[in-house]
Amino acid sequence: MLSNLIDRIRLPFRKEKELYLALYNILGFFPRNITFYKVALMHKSLGHRATEKELKALEGKGKKGKAKAQPAGKKGKRLGRPLNNERLEYLGDAILDAVVGHVAYQYFPGKAEGFLTNARSKMVQRETLGKLAQQMGLSKLIMSSGCNITHNSYMGGNAFEALVGAVYLDRGYEACQEFWTKRVMGKYLNVNKIAYTEVNFKSKILEWSQKNRVKIEFRLEDQSQDENGSPTFEYTVVLEGIDGCRSRGFSKKESQQHACELTLKKLRSDSQFFDSIFAAKTARTQMEEMPVSVVPVVENIDEPLITLNSQTEDEPEAMEKTREQIIAEAEAQAYSVHSA
Repeated sequence: MLSNLIDRIRLPFRKEKELYLALYNILGFFPRNITFYKVALMHKSLGHRATEKELKALEGKGKKGKAKAQPAGKKGKRLGRPLNNERLEYLGDAILDAVVGHVAYQYFPGKAEGFLTNARSKMVQRETLGKLAQQMGLSKLIMSSGCNITHNSYMGGNAFEALVGAVYLDRGYEACQEFWTKRVMGKYLNVNKIAYTEVNFKSKILEWSQKNRVKIEFRLEDQSQDENGSPTFEYTVVLEGIDGCRSRGFSKKESQQHACELTLKKLRSDSQFFDSIFAAKTARTQMEEMPVSVVPVVENIDEPLITLNSQTEDEPEAMEKTREQIIAEAEAQAYSVHSA
């Protein structure tokens, strides 16, 4: 409380007081080192190059608050290198897993490991974090170059993780816990609702298709890049050869999940679509089970499959030789050879 009061008194004298105030409204406390948070809000499309001040802040300090010494040549190369929020995103992802895992463990006593793992994954998935970033006003602070933040659904979620990484470096693990429990859970996230809500639409439609023996496939319609160079994928859910719903996303998983969600809703609301799938299934199974109506004709079935060459008139009839004849022929042959 006292530190926040001191920071509020200092606020009018800050060079970036608007950013300080915006982050205070999100976090519930003022940043100590604003550099962490500025980098957390830098999307890679911005093309920002590292400054000496940013490198000192991000890479730690040596003794007596001085930056660690760097070789002159190496330092020159390091300055000006591309700098964005991806490293902080990596750090925040790990911290967030630990924080939310701890919260789930305490919030759901007696629940098995599988339930806790599933609950944690739902709370930290990109879609959930993206919605939180939008609701908390974090998405408006992201610095990018001509990127449509609402179009790139992962940008807000990535920035949220990077923000957690910045909080960890700036104030430590306990501050990350406080931010999640008091600001996120306290104002925006219904833990019970999200833990018990099924969000894996692809798993649900696969389970439904298996129970009903309906053939399902996910057809890739298009794989390209948006105007900012981010990869995009477009998939259609196909049931018994009939096209369901189509969706585009920034990953195969995102595209397929949304297409499955739309197709499930269509199955529940569109009886004509539902009936056409089972009509196609009936036609397919009848065709697979229908016997072949025409039986092949088999002629000369009594003739042997393998025939021997017939004996010519010039060839004498084969006769079995007696033991005496064989011995006599051998003696005659031996005698003729000896005589010669």
